[in-house]
Formats: sequence, C-alpha cells, structure tokens
Amino acid sequence: MSGPCLREVLTYLPKPLRFGTSGVRAKVEELTDLEVYCLTRGTLAYFERTGKLVQASKPKVPIAIPLAGDLRPSTERLLEATARAIVDAGYQVDYAGRIPTPALTYYALEQGVASFVVTGSHIPADRNGQKANRCDGEVQKSDEAGILAAVEEFRAQEYARSTQTSMFDPDGCLKPGYRLAMPPVNPAPGELYRARYRAVFSQDLFQGLKVFFFEYSAVGRELVPEILAAAGCEVFCVGRCEEFIPLDTEAISDTHLQLLRDLVKQQQRSIDAVVATDGDSDRPLVLGVEGEELAIFPGDLLGATVAKFLHADAAAVPISANPGLEEFLGPKVALKRTKIGSPYVIEAMQGLKESGKQRVVAWEANGGFLLGSDFALGGGVLKALPTRDAVLPILCVLAEAKRQRVSLAELVRQFPPHFGQSGLVDDFPQELSQKILSYFAPEDPQVEEVRFVSDEVVLLNRDGDQLARLTSTNPEAKAWLARKNLLEQVFSPQLGFAPLVAINVLDGIRCRFKGGEIAHVRPSGTAPQLRVYAFAASCARAREIAKLAVAKGGLLERLAQAVSAA
Repeated sequence: MSGPCLREVLTYLPKPLRFGTSGVRAKVEELTDLEVYCLTRGTLAYFERTGKLVQASKPKVPIAIPLAGDLRPSTERLLEATARAIVDAGYQVDYAGRIPTPALTYYALEQGVASFVVTGSHIPADRNGQKANRCDGEVQKSDEAGILAAVEEFRAQEYARSTQTSMFDPDGCLKPGYRLAMPPVNPAPGELYRARYRAVFSQDLFQGLKVFFFEYSAVGRELVPEILAAAGCEVFCVGRCEEFIPLDTEAISDTHLQLLRDLVKQQQRSIDAVVATDGDSDRPLVLGVEGEELAIFPGDLLGATVAKFLHADAAAVPISANPGLEEFLGPKVALKRTKIGSPYVIEAMQGLKESGKQRVVAWEANGGFLLGSDFALGGGVLKALPTRDAVLPILCVLAEAKRQRVSLAELVRQFPPHFGQSGLVDDFPQELSQKILSYFAPEDPQVEEVRFVSDEVVLLNRDGDQLARLTSTNPEAKAWLARKNLLEQVFSPQLGFAPLVAINVLDGIRCRFKGGEIAHVRPSGTAPQLRVYAFAASCARAREIAKLAVAKGGLLERLAQAVSAA
C-alpha cells in the first residue's frame, strides 16, 4: 500500500499563487515549498513550450538558470524550493546570491536564458514572491494564463502523489532528504552590472560629490554604493540593519523620512544627495539636501529628467505618472500612458520601437527606469535593459544636476507646477477594493474616460476618440452622473475639492477636478493595499490630499463605504 495521497493529509488549505503587477507574490505561509516548486516547474515548462527558455542564438549545454534573491528572512527557503524545481526540470542552477533584481536580469539577458528572482520588493516581510523572466525579457501579461495553466498541471501531479513518494511533508515543506544546498555564488552577474555603468560613467565624473546612501535591508546595499563610488562619488553608507524594513520608494512614510533627516544631521558634514533603493533594488529613492531639509525627487519626475538627459524620442509611463510630463518633455518625445505595472510599460515600449522610434525608454511612478534601446553615452554604449532599474536614474539625475550646476532641489523646481504625493492604506480588504472597481466599471469595455461637460456625459476610448455624447436623460448618463455625485460627496467642497470633470478607468479610478487636481485611487496588484496618487498645483495641497485619503476614516475608507451602500 502506498498510503494516502499528499492532498489528503495536508495540515493547511492550499491556495494557488497568482500574478500581481510584477511577478507572483503572496503571504509567506501561502508560499509553501510545494507551491513554489510547482510555480517554478510550471513556469519552466511554459518557457520550454513557447521557446522562451533559451535564445536560439545563444545555445547553452548544459543549460544553467540564473537565480537570485533579496534579504527577506523567508527568501532562503524559497530559493531552495526554486533551485530544487530547476534541478528536477533537468537544468543547473546558476546562483547569483543576493543581488539587485536588475543585475540578475541583465546578466540573464546577456546569457540569453530565462531566470528567477525570489523577492517581495517593498512589501512587508510577512510576504514574499518570485519573479521569472523569459530569455528575452520580462514575463508579459499575455504569458500569465499559460504559465498558470502549466503550474496547475504540476500542482495536480504533486498533490496526487502518495505521502511515501512525495518530496513534501503534510506542511508543504521539502523533506530533509530532498533539500538542496545552494551552490557557490557566481560573482559574474554582479561584475557585469558594475561594468555596465563603468563603461559610460567615468571615474572622475562625480568627483567632489558627497552622497549619503541609506543601506537598511536593501539587497543592493553592497553593489549600488560601489557603482556610485566608481563614478567618483564620495559615498557615506549608514542605516544598515539585519531586520527587513519594507521601504516603499513610491510612498515613503513620514517615519522613514524623519529617520533619514536624523541620519543626515548626525553626519555633521555637507551632503549633496541622499539615495536609497527598495528591497530588491530596482526602484530608487533620491532626495536633495537643502540645509536641514530633504527635498524628495518624485519617481515620475526622476524618470522624466533621465529621459531628457538621454535625449529619448519616445517614452512609456503608467497612467499614475505626473500629469505635467507632456508639458515638461515637449512634443519631440512621444509619450504613451499605460496601465500600472512593468509588463504594460514594456509592451508599450515595444510598440513605440515598432513604430520607428529609436531612443525608447520607460519609467514608473515609483522611479524604476527601463531602457528599451541601446544608448550612446559617455563614450560608450549603454545596452538596453527592459526591466526596472534603480542605478541608472540615480546616476543620470546626479549627472544632469552637475551639468546644469544646480542642486537636486533646484532640478525638481524646473518641472511644471504639478506636484504629486502618493499614500496607501495597508491591510485594506481586497474585496472592498474590487467592489470599488466594479462600481465604476463602464458597460462598454472600450470606454476609458468619462468627461462631464455641462449637463452632458462624454465617453472616450483609449486613444481619446469620442465614443458617445449622452444627454443627462440618457440611462447610461444618469448612471455616470450618480457615480459623479458619489465621488463629489466623498471628495467634497468642504475638503477643498472643485467639481469633478472627468473619471479615467484605465487602471483604478483617476478623478480629475476642475482646476487640475487629481485623486487617483487604485488597489495594489500584489498586496491588500489601497493606494492614492494625488496631484495639485502646490506640494502642500498634494500632501494634504494624500493624508486626507489614507487617514483613519479618511477618503479611501469613506469611498469604500459609499460604494458599498450604493
């Protein structure tokens, strides 16, 4: 007798993993060895079937799959489960250790092979994830259904094994005899990443520039300062800790901002810039120093500055990016706005390249910068890296400030007066977030934006073309006017909001008010969080909107209550 199957003796209820905006993420208890193993086997099987495992021009025998991870406490276990799956699929593990996601990705693209990174990026330590890359770049949204179908095949197979033949125990953990010791770390990925920037940023470029690097628990805390120092920066590294800190570069908390102020004061020396990265070091945080104050360089403005520095002719950005980008970049840069998430901006980048654009870039509101083309720079060539990167925007914005002989704070002030501030409510029930999205979902999926003009409702598609112009007596118009009324009760005149003039539903609910203020509400794609992206004509007002939104009993909670009662 082979005994019961594994599914019959599990001590937990298994939950299939799912994709977020970038990769697969979940709570650590859901990321059992068994689920991570099946996720990896299924992903590899899908890559094999679609020809995305190894580039035909770069055959590798035997095939070694690059693998790396961040510094979360759960990462070591998930790396072992991923490695076990790679070996069982018939491949070798090319272990890069704990290095930034873009460093691993760049190396894998140069090798022409698929890769895996175990990381939860900036989300809390009780969560983690895995990000896979095809041999030619990031996994696209069009790949996700095929990957999940392949994963499900392995799940059915593994859960049906007998307890005697299964590699996993009732807790979903690899049995001791099946655990793999991670191979020695291959230093080549880190060296290649360093060389990428040495080739275009000279050793004396930033001579005399003093940069304060906040290490905390970012995986790039060794590699990124080395790259800055190699370009001539005098780097002061502080704040290292072994406990994982979920620093969100897109919505840095007042607590973390005050911590950075205090650390700068303790240095008792002049500092030109404060920089840091998120957990897997693919998103930057850049701040200018003005006396005892720190001036945040918002991620979307950082990207725009880098695009100008590189003389890009086309760019893709998410809908959440600053509304002043078009004005700042000018008509010579073709700008395409997309849904939020690197797969969407990568898809848009590819479309811009296919349309004939030669110098194509992309960035996200969180600051992660993607290079879609090769760029001649500093006497060398900066090769394309179509994945989020933190180092390039840091170096480029420092170089632009030096070129203009201005401070980072002065560089920020060159941008048109569209100030942004983001915030989030953590542990926000995902069912409430989905209820909000459903309430504002158009009947016609072609509709992306709804504008309110006098007593009429105008429906527009993704290209800005008018689909319909409805009078207030039309049933569909009445439904949209009811939604408008609900939003104006939440974003009320008493809180300083002007009448609502448009709702964009490309990704979340982007509310535009008369006078130009914007409140963009969007659930996280990877965690139970509800975000707000606020834009206004003054920094103080943008911050006020964000604080009003995320406060206890604030705008986001009131919006959820209003939608639930509607």
